[in-house]
Amino acid sequence: MEQFRQLSGFYQAIVQDNRIGATHICLYMALFRLWSLNQFKNPVAVRRDEVMPVAKICSKATYHKCIKELEQYGYIRYYPSRNAVCKSSVFIDDLQHMKNAG
Repeated sequence: MEQFRQLSGFYQAIVQDNRIGATHICLYMALFRLWSLNQFKNPVAVRRDEVMPVAKICSKATYHKCIKELEQYGYIRYYPSRNAVCKSSVFIDDLQHMKNAG
């Protein structure tokens, strides 16, 4: 049930956040799916080439822009690996603080 509260919190936050577009939502949902496959444990190890098809993002530039903005806006914590062999880390955190976003 905690996961439903997290997803509900995300949607409540984005209603008021005019910075969030469809691509951000798709990317967050792809990350949320990976988090669920990781048994809702943080961090989630992600690779761009695995996330982009699920999020329906075709451009690397769009992916990087959106994941950095999701972090900047407080929806995730993102730690890029800077190493092609290693995966990056994403933390999906409680979004209760997001009620007044945007």
